[in-house]
Amino acid sequence: MDREVKRLKQSRILLVKVRWNSKRDPEFTWEREDQFRKKYPHLFAKAASSSS
Repeated sequence: MDREVKRLKQSRILLVKVRWNSKRDPEFTWEREDQFRKKYPHLFAKAASSSS
């Protein structure tokens, strides 16, 4: 999982690179990690346990 930090004037936004499967080709987008973690917590549970 790719991660990036977007720096603003006084804050930082954690981003994750997401691969979406479409009918044509896979599409990659950067999504906010906090929002994505709320929608798909199971994806982060596996990543956390495998990185330990």
